[in-house]
Amino acid sequence: MIHARSLDELHLQNSWLTIGVFDGVHRGHQRIINKLAAGAHSNGALAVVLTFWPHPAYILGRGEAKSLTTPDERAELLGSFGVDVVLTHSFDLEVAHLSAREFMLRLKEHTGLSHLLMGYDFALGKDREGDATRLAELGRELDYTAEVIEAVSDESGVISSTEIRKLVSVGNVADAAKLLGWNYNLRGPVMHGDGRGRKMSIPTANIDYPHEKIVPANGIYAAWAWVDNVKYMTAVNIGINPTFTPDKRTPTVEAHILDFSGNIYGKDIRVEFVTRLRDELKFDSVHALIREIQQDIKQTRRILQAQ
Repeated sequence: MIHARSLDELHLQNSWLTIGVFDGVHRGHQRIINKLAAGAHSNGALAVVLTFWPHPAYILGRGEAKSLTTPDERAELLGSFGVDVVLTHSFDLEVAHLSAREFMLRLKEHTGLSHLLMGYDFALGKDREGDATRLAELGRELDYTAEVIEAVSDESGVISSTEIRKLVSVGNVADAAKLLGWNYNLRGPVMHGDGRGRKMSIPTANIDYPHEKIVPANGIYAAWAWVDNVKYMTAVNIGINPTFTPDKRTPTVEAHILDFSGNIYGKDIRVEFVTRLRDELKFDSVHALIREIQQDIKQTRRILQAQ
């Protein structure tokens, strides 16, 4: 899979293409991506996805900067569904003011676009003038066909990245996973912390996660941690450690990896959140804190062993 960061990197001859932010590559997105990959490959074409970074809503002042996936994570997910080329297109006010025709001309030139798939509510170009009708009209001019994919819904309604971001931000990682089709995760290198967990014989890995990603609400979570491609049961604390540092503002992500020993500092690990166990609490003593953590570990084992 090729991950390009500029249209100038691409000189393709024949492609099926879809455009969107695709934050989270959730089950609704996957329906489009699966259809794109299958259709492209059966027609001897490349399956190409164009995503935007940063999120257009943020640049236009209509949304938050935090996302479910970084550009690299998004490209990796898209590749796992059979996409051949991912273009992470920089989004700024100059791009925002392009007409739909100008933007599609550029795509045609660099990707050899032959078929365009789009979500039911997709639009591009200045003032979102490039809706499905307009893009189909441009297809007749620029020699590509256009197809609209209907929304994917479940019992809660249409699956959307906005709704998933809300679920993650309040700690409802279990319901977020149902909509995503995968467990929400944070990944990054393990940093040295204050060593407090090791002194309590409950060592933790302090993860330097990407700060452009949404962090689940403060609390304790049952999770899986991947270390050197090995999966471990893990109890994760997200928060400020109010028993020791009640005035701290930026949350830390600390993972107690069960049945693991060894030097983990500097290693990149991925923590996949399964469910939230409880709020982060302030305890009157270290002994009370240790007792609660031991209960969290038992609960984590029970939940994950049942999966």
